[in-house]
Amino acid sequence: MNVIFMGTPEFAVPTLKALNEKGHEIKLVVTQPDKPSGRGKKLKKSEVKEAAEQLGLPVFQPDKIKKPENIEVLKSYNPDVIVVVAYGQLLNKEILELPKYGCINVHASLLPKLRGAAPLNWAIINGETHTGVTTMKMDVGLDTGDMLLKAEVEIDEEMNVGNLHDILMHMGANLLIETLDRLERNDMVPEKQDDSLSCYAPMFNNENRKINWNLNAKNIHDLIRGLSPWPTAYFTMDDKTVKVYESKYTNEKTNYQPGYVIKADNDGIYVAASDGVVILKEIQMPGKNKMKIDAYLRGNKFPEHIVLN
Repeated sequence: MNVIFMGTPEFAVPTLKALNEKGHEIKLVVTQPDKPSGRGKKLKKSEVKEAAEQLGLPVFQPDKIKKPENIEVLKSYNPDVIVVVAYGQLLNKEILELPKYGCINVHASLLPKLRGAAPLNWAIINGETHTGVTTMKMDVGLDTGDMLLKAEVEIDEEMNVGNLHDILMHMGANLLIETLDRLERNDMVPEKQDDSLSCYAPMFNNENRKINWNLNAKNIHDLIRGLSPWPTAYFTMDDKTVKVYESKYTNEKTNYQPGYVIKADNDGIYVAASDGVVILKEIQMPGKNKMKIDAYLRGNKFPEHIVLN
C-alpha cells in the first residue's frame, strides 16, 4: 500500500518500522514540530522523526495539519491509507476521507474503554487486570470510530506504565500490519463501538497526580505504578514535592491516620493508608536523582512519625 504515516512519540516507532520492513510504500511521515527541550531549550526532534530520518523517509512537520495548504500536501501523495499512532493532532473530515482505506489508528486500549490521551496510565490506575490495543477506522469523534482488530495483554500488580508501554507499542505494530493485510484482502468486518461502555482517559495535572493517603493502599499503589516512570505520582513534605516511582502495599490494618510515616528503613518508607500501608521503594527528592530507598537512607534521613499531607 501507499502509506502516509502520522505519529510522534516512541510508542509510534515500532509501527513505522514494521510498515517499512513489510514493504509498504511510506510516501510521507508526518510528525509534530521540533520542540525546545532541556535547560538550553535546544530544539528536540520527535522519536518518529529520528526513526524516519534513519530509514531515509521524507518528513513533514506542520504546526496545524488541518490548514488547507497542509491538506493539499497530503493529497499530493495520493495515499491508499493514512496510519495514525499517537500523532497529537486531531484530523478533520477532509483528511479522514482522503485515503481509499481511510485513516487507521492504533489506540492503546480495548475500545470503547479508555478513549482519550492517556489510556496506558489509566488502565493501571483504575486497577484493570487486562488491557490491549485496538485498530480503528477513524471518524471525527475522539476515538469513536469503528473497531477493526484487538489484541489483549494481562496487567499484573507489579507492572508499571513504562512496562506496559513497551509491550503494547510492539503489539500495536503487529496488529496494524495484520489490519492492513486484511483490509487489502477485503477480509474485515468493522464493529461499531458501544458508547455506553466508554470511559475517558484524560491528561494529567498536579491534582490527579498527587497521592491522597485517605485512599486504600492498593489504589495508591496503582496510582504510583500507573504514573511511573512518567509523569510520576508525588506527595508534598515541608512544601517540597517528592516524586514516587515504585511501591508495594499491604492490607494489614493499622491504628495510624492516613499519611502517617510509620518507619523508614532499607525495605522502604512505610506510610499508613485508609486500610493498610503503602511501602515506598523508590523516590526522587527535589533537585536530586531518583533513588532506591536503601541507597537514599545511606546518606540521608527520612522523617518518621510525621503525617504527610
